[in-house]
Amino acid sequence: MKVEGSYTFAAPQEVVWPMLQDPDVLANIMPGCEALEVVGENEFKGILKIKVGPVQGKFNGTVQLNDIAAPDSFAILVNGRGAPGFVKGTGDLHLTEENGSTILTYAGDAQVGGRLASVGQRLLETSARAIIRQSLEGLDQQIQARMGAPEGEEYSPETVGPPPPPSQIAFAKGVAQNMWEDYMTEENRSLLLNRLLLAAGAVIALSVIANWFANKVANKVVRQLEDKS
Repeated sequence: MKVEGSYTFAAPQEVVWPMLQDPDVLANIMPGCEALEVVGENEFKGILKIKVGPVQGKFNGTVQLNDIAAPDSFAILVNGRGAPGFVKGTGDLHLTEENGSTILTYAGDAQVGGRLASVGQRLLETSARAIIRQSLEGLDQQIQARMGAPEGEEYSPETVGPPPPPSQIAFAKGVAQNMWEDYMTEENRSLLLNRLLLAAGAVIALSVIANWFANKVANKVVRQLEDKS
């Protein structure tokens, strides 16, 4: 399973970079994250509760950051295992500053096994994209909170009132949104537009015919009444 994409933060790179490696921040923004702590140099362990289709459960895993080139990029290695199965993944993250904003680009590859693999490639990919997007949106809120903190006031994820991790309903909505975006390719958009135009044309035609028929009946009734009078 491969994932890739980008996200733009309205903040300088020097603000975004340290927050990408702050376990307190990451624990607050990842959907289903129940714990995340530092266990070694650039190494974390945590517990993540997920639900993908009919499969749900907790994963215990580790995250290792490698090839760190501050403040521009790093590689990531993920290993997780639990009742739903296992996940092994690698990825790369790059930051680029442009006009005061920071563009994060990411690419990764993951292998899954156990019951989790039974849900199908498409649902796995859309669920992964939903988790990534919701995490980045949460990180964006944390970054904006840090940017807006009064000068001299110490920042912490707990004091800025971060939003709670997305509920299962919110996560499901995110998955549905990603599946809709996957389906709505340019070709499908054109096909849908053509069908909507045909449907609109049919409705207009039926309306014209119905009005014509109603007028004809009304005129006939009027003539009959006039003849009787």
